[in-house]
Amino acid sequence: MLLQAVFLLLLHCLASTLGQYELCKSLVSTDEGSVWEQYACQPKSTSMRDYMRIKVDPPGITCGNPPERFCTLENPYLCSDECDASNPDLAHPPQLMQDKERNGLLTYWQTVTWSRHPEPLLANISMSWNKSLELTDDIQITFEYGRPTVMVLDKSMDHGRSWQPYQYYADDCMDAFDIPPKRVRDLSATNITRVICTEQYSRWVGSKNDKNVKFEVRARFSVFAGQRLQNMDSLYTRMESMKGLRDFFTFTNLRMRLLRPALGGTYVQRDNLLKYFYAISNIEVPARCKCNLHASQCLLQDGNLQCQCEHNTTGQDCQRCKKGFKAKSWKAGSYLPAPNGTPNTCTIAGHNCECYGHSNRCSYIDYLNIVTCVSCKHNTRGQNCQHCRLGYFRNASAELDDEGVCIECNCNQMGSVHDRCNSTGYCQCKDGATGAKCDDCLPGYYWKQGCYSNVCDEEMLLCQNGGTCYQSQKCICPPEFKGALCQQPQCEAGKDCNAASSLHLTTATVLLCTLLAHLLATLTTH
Repeated sequence: MLLQAVFLLLLHCLASTLGQYELCKSLVSTDEGSVWEQYACQPKSTSMRDYMRIKVDPPGITCGNPPERFCTLENPYLCSDECDASNPDLAHPPQLMQDKERNGLLTYWQTVTWSRHPEPLLANISMSWNKSLELTDDIQITFEYGRPTVMVLDKSMDHGRSWQPYQYYADDCMDAFDIPPKRVRDLSATNITRVICTEQYSRWVGSKNDKNVKFEVRARFSVFAGQRLQNMDSLYTRMESMKGLRDFFTFTNLRMRLLRPALGGTYVQRDNLLKYFYAISNIEVPARCKCNLHASQCLLQDGNLQCQCEHNTTGQDCQRCKKGFKAKSWKAGSYLPAPNGTPNTCTIAGHNCECYGHSNRCSYIDYLNIVTCVSCKHNTRGQNCQHCRLGYFRNASAELDDEGVCIECNCNQMGSVHDRCNSTGYCQCKDGATGAKCDDCLPGYYWKQGCYSNVCDEEMLLCQNGGTCYQSQKCICPPEFKGALCQQPQCEAGKDCNAASSLHLTTATVLLCTLLAHLLATLTTH
């Protein structure tokens, strides 16, 4: 008992030394013995610089190939510096943006100079982590030899498939982006996620000490948590209640679009273009792994960051329930109620009712003495939501707890007996119809809002007496024959068909003569 008490005290002390939401569970003593109490949890904030993968484009934008001289804005006529990719002491490759400065030696990535002015000097720096992250402090980019006069910070939430602006930077926001300038400190709780353009980090001040460009996170947090971030409960409450707030700080990739370098003045001096370029010595991205409040640790595994999931969750972001723990649908943890939040643990179904994640409620049917799932979702049905609804069939490649376990039959209404199908997705077809969906016809049938037997064809049901088959639907007969296959003569046996023909001919002849006479009279009159 003494050992257990010491152990519990140790855990309590550990919990108090950790930051908020950094503990996933704690062993607590109850009347039934010690049990684990689950909490919402998240990893500590850390520098993501060591984990990021940097890509620079366009090709050839990094200086040194071929070697070239460059000047500084402070002394634009002292151009003794050189960039040479073949010399390690003079090279400035992209990896120097994330290295640790050794022995106080400054290292930085650098672009070619603006020798092709007035063609724009453009450079993109893409940073990827192959992991969802959440910002915890200001992003800070350190520029050597002057900060850009125009740049954009973008973010992606889908691993670089799509991008959206995070913030615009310019010495003149209206001129560069047609956006009025704004500072983060001027934002309020209602518009804290607005994408703004700031002039704070782009104007030339002539000081080598002003190197940093920031994306301000702490100032946004302070709107809810106070200037010293002492009321984090308020911030976390807003994260839960304010739509889009948590997503605003979430990303998988970042990208800097450098659009115009530091000028050192108002205009570009065309007689000395060697002093215009970009150079970055450091990029700091303070963030934590996004684990949906289901993990307190995030470790590097096989080259990628991986949440160490708790609460019976799994996945790189703890974004789904473990197999066998899907009695209810997966849900992210919640910061509320403070200070421990709600873990929303994935639970294993009881022995008497497993709904495979397709229902959140069960009902006891007294006269049958069974427990059954209520209101099965995802087109499922049955006591345990283990069958598919009528009109759906089982997806053989999906587990029973998959939301896409039931696929719609999509039987053709004209060709099928009903809208139901068998376990392999085949519908029951009407006579003459065929195909998995009964949307095709068997040989000897044609489609016309359903399958109908051919009246004629080119093999068995031939049109007779010179008739021609039209789209298998009817025979077009010569004037003297009739019937489905032109098998009957127009004149029935025992009747004088010639007299009728003669009468028809005579009448036609009389009409023709009348017309000719009228035409002749008209011509002679004129």
